[in-house]
Amino acid sequence: MPLDTPLPLHHDPNGTVRVLDGDALVLEARPAPDFDLDVPAPVDRHRAHEATSRYRGAPDNLFRRCFVCSSIRDDSFGVHAGSVDGRPLVASPWTPPAWAADSTGRVLPEFMWAVLDCPTYCAAHMDTDLSPSVLARFTGRVDGLATAGEEHVVIAWPLDADGRKRHAASALLSADGRILAVARALMIELRDA
Repeated sequence: MPLDTPLPLHHDPNGTVRVLDGDALVLEARPAPDFDLDVPAPVDRHRAHEATSRYRGAPDNLFRRCFVCSSIRDDSFGVHAGSVDGRPLVASPWTPPAWAADSTGRVLPEFMWAVLDCPTYCAAHMDTDLSPSVLARFTGRVDGLATAGEEHVVIAWPLDADGRKRHAASALLSADGRILAVARALMIELRDA
């Protein structure tokens, strides 16, 4: 489907939002009021910078145009989550650009959600081959907004694997380690990579 194809939003009375392409469901979002997640101890900015040297990326540059983790886009967020020495998680620093924020400098929630996505892929595959996987479900919560121009830290950790299903979680932390947002992802490994 071309990116410039308009897709209508359908709002249900129960709070569910659906995006359809004709009759085909493209995306469904609904409130998750009881979403909770245990977040590991924070990673400081120095260790997050160090971890990026162990960033493995996606196989064959599968997501090379991703605006969160791309190394070739000028407008990429540059989130390259690599393993943290001695801990079962990945981390990356992130300094949100001004264009990702509102007029007060607060980063728009959709960009915070995006930054929580890519590191879960790295965490889910940190001890395995980097099998091409796609996001199937993403549940999260934003508790506070990031600030443009300030360095933050994104961490992610594996939760579970079952066949082609991989579960991982992530958190966006302020410079002082405060949790701003958390997410849990379900990724499905492609059959014929």
